[in-house]
Amino acid sequence: MSRLTPPRLKNDCFALPPGVDWTPVDEALARLRAALHPVVGTQTLPLEAALGRVLAADQTARRANPPGANAAVDGYGFARDALGEGDATLPLLEGRAAAGAPFRGAVPPGHAIRILTGALIPDGVDTVVLEEDVTTDGHRVAFETGMRRGANTRAAGEDVAAGADILRAGCRLRPPDLALLAATGTAKVEVCHPLRIAVLSTGDELAGPGATDDPARTFDANRPMLLALARAWGATPVDLGHARDDRGAVRAALDRGAAEADLILTSGGASAGDEDHVSAILAAEGHLTSWRIALKPGRPLALAMWDGVPVMGLPGNPVAALVCALVFARPAVGVLSGEGWTEPFAVTVPAAFEKRKKPGRREFLRARLTGDGAAEVFASEGSGRISGLSWAQGLVELADGAAHIRPGDPVRYLPYAGFGF
Repeated sequence: MSRLTPPRLKNDCFALPPGVDWTPVDEALARLRAALHPVVGTQTLPLEAALGRVLAADQTARRANPPGANAAVDGYGFARDALGEGDATLPLLEGRAAAGAPFRGAVPPGHAIRILTGALIPDGVDTVVLEEDVTTDGHRVAFETGMRRGANTRAAGEDVAAGADILRAGCRLRPPDLALLAATGTAKVEVCHPLRIAVLSTGDELAGPGATDDPARTFDANRPMLLALARAWGATPVDLGHARDDRGAVRAALDRGAAEADLILTSGGASAGDEDHVSAILAAEGHLTSWRIALKPGRPLALAMWDGVPVMGLPGNPVAALVCALVFARPAVGVLSGEGWTEPFAVTVPAAFEKRKKPGRREFLRARLTGDGAAEVFASEGSGRISGLSWAQGLVELADGAAHIRPGDPVRYLPYAGFGF
């Protein structure tokens, strides 16, 4: 039976209520979260092909880990209750128990058997003495009897019991997750198809990196950055290239994006100026809601539907484009891909800077940690300073209200790794 594909988003899913103008970041995120749902289908893959994919269903252990009681060390196994007080000298049975080659008989009380790490515990054995703690002549073993019953053994299922819940739907599979699935008997998993993210740059002023010496042209930094983010987020990138400031070119790129992708990210042309053709064509021919976010850097964020596919229009400035992509596109991608809404990882660290902040907007500063764990920020807050994006290892988030941050004050630091790259 073929799998069902989730429905497309509604054309009015991004609409703001009447009277809403400036939208606080938290309100914008809440509205965005409420508007989205998964849009990808599912498939079944072998474990070796499932790295980075999103689980489509909860997973339970098909078998316990370990599946049977086994030895935790190389040594000698015996029944602890058969020993008396003081030192013990036990006769050795012929044969041994090894991992994958268990001893098939039973060990009588008062006897011992050679046992290796990982071997199933034979009948009649409940304790193992470490080989370094015995003296043997090949026929007998002698050791002190101070260990407890069950020493140096692992119980069946002591790690994971059969039937236990191990991974939840929405988990993006990492190498340790594949190890857990394999150890508990799962060979194939149902996963979501990768989200397809199309990326489009717009603007007559743009040129490919190194393509011209004309100082009036700007090298396109957004497209390689956003395509790389799509890959880092486990999506399949679709490069829509660069569209000049022409409605026909923009329309053709959006049509291709809607045909080949599940989400379209554009950069540039998202505001309301004479050359902002992305927002203009989305307003005229699509279903556009232009959100003015109380955010620095950022502000204009165009959210629209084009032929049933969501479009997120990011600012053209690369600093603002990255911040808006991390704050808004990253959690949106999580929902659309079946992973669920993702909150950025954040830690509270002391500030290694001073800043006075006016009220009214959420601010994100390019930052990295010093050797002693304090957050230092890039020397300039200018949104044109792309070098600060590379210099930084994360962002410092300053709340909406007024603030005077002094060195040593606690600040909220969001490492790039918490955004998935």
